[in-house]
Amino acid sequence: MQFIPYLNFDGNCAEAFAFYARLFKGTIVYQGTFGDMPPQPDSPPLPESAKNRVMHVHLQVGTQSLMASDTMPAAPGQDPATCGGGYQKPQGLWVSIGVANAAEGRRVFDGLAQGGAVAMPFAKTFWSEGFGMVTDRFGTPWMVNVSAQA
Repeated sequence: MQFIPYLNFDGNCAEAFAFYARLFKGTIVYQGTFGDMPPQPDSPPLPESAKNRVMHVHLQVGTQSLMASDTMPAAPGQDPATCGGGYQKPQGLWVSIGVANAAEGRRVFDGLAQGGAVAMPFAKTFWSEGFGMVTDRFGTPWMVNVSAQA
């Protein structure tokens, strides 16, 4: 079994994942937009404003994956619940990243903190050589934790 975090964005998914690919030293193995999808006969027409939004992206970092999409905006007069509910800021979760050492933890944390909001500065704790909590500039909440040494 594998758990893969799936993030949602409000039109800036491509920008966020280009940043994550650089920061986490990963590779985007797939990225497609809503405009790339074949026409769906039972669906309303795709609004022009949605065509460049990311329908799905898959970032591979070693053996780990991170996936995401932009939310589909509701067309005028359309119920947002029919489009996945529209964009809502993440709440009630943090994406936790385990890193091998404090230097790598600091690098990742500082990258995520650029333009973001630090909830707990990266520092040594009683359980770890380094831990911090930050919501990045794209609205995703992260915990960076140095894995315990064996």
